[in-house]
Amino acid sequence: MNLKKAALACSIALATTTLAFGAQAADKKILLKTPVAFGTHLPALGTPIQWYAERITQTSGGTIKMKIYEPGKLVSPAEILDAVSTGKVNSGYSTAGYWQGKLPASALFSAVPFGPEAGEYMAWLFFGNGLKLYQEMYDQGGYNVKVVPCAIISPETSGWFRKPIEKPEDLKGLNMRFFGLGASVMEKLGVGTVQLPGGEIFGALEKGAIDASEFSQPAIDERLGFHKVAKYNYFPGWHQQSTVFELLINKDTWKQMSPAQQSAVETTCMATMTYSIAEGEALQYSAMEKAKENGVEIRYWNDEMLNLFRTTWMEVVDEKTAQDPYFDKVWQDLSQFRKGYALWQANGFLPRATIDQNQ
Repeated sequence: MNLKKAALACSIALATTTLAFGAQAADKKILLKTPVAFGTHLPALGTPIQWYAERITQTSGGTIKMKIYEPGKLVSPAEILDAVSTGKVNSGYSTAGYWQGKLPASALFSAVPFGPEAGEYMAWLFFGNGLKLYQEMYDQGGYNVKVVPCAIISPETSGWFRKPIEKPEDLKGLNMRFFGLGASVMEKLGVGTVQLPGGEIFGALEKGAIDASEFSQPAIDERLGFHKVAKYNYFPGWHQQSTVFELLINKDTWKQMSPAQQSAVETTCMATMTYSIAEGEALQYSAMEKAKENGVEIRYWNDEMLNLFRTTWMEVVDEKTAQDPYFDKVWQDLSQFRKGYALWQANGFLPRATIDQNQ
């Protein structure tokens, strides 16, 4: 390369760098005040948003910072969507299933009974129509929010019970804390359900206000002490094979962000999804071993009960698709995606029994 070409290349590189720094310097400084639905001390449930907050400043070149408010400190978990939409706060972290009383389809973007596991769920969101339908739901509902999937965890436990549940009759008359679409299944089976925040469940179990509860994964349930008041922990988590968590950003704030800032928000959320699924997967087996040491019986639902949950779930689907056109739209799209994915799933993965034989 002669001196003239070298000087030209150097000038171009310098100009590009100057433009990049100039764009970054011109970006408006933004503080995301973020109430969260889950305490940041809870592994895989609350820790991902803390991890996100520690990194968004770096990935945005110092132009975005996040201040987290623990549950109830600024707004209650149940108020996060409305608070972000109205501008009371400019962002919030939750899971969409909390809004199903206002937006019935929202539960399909949170956790689906017998639904997709984490890999399939993310495939639908990012490479199917999931994310488009997710945003469309909030737009049609009149909510002034930008939604960004920002964490995902693998299966939860199916519930903590004081006594064994061997047959359908054992469920009738129980009062149980239950989340999302699974609660509709349990209600059809004679269970009275209530959706308590995590911090209130132990007290309700201890005082007998509820007879049983599901909440989250073993490592999270351990932190909340459920093993002290209920000794039968059931699996698999048919009602939540995976759960998606969302970062909601007020649209006015979102529009104030430069393309580089918006990209930093979205890309850091995708990284946080990796963090959350990895952390969750790493912690569960040791928590289950500890539960057994504490006298907990880990039980797997028998075929009769699992078949009952599945057939009852399909009854719930029929009801909800008939009641809400947008629920039907999302359900049909997800179902179509899953039909295609089933070919890959059936052929690409080893059967559980084969894996067990090699351990």
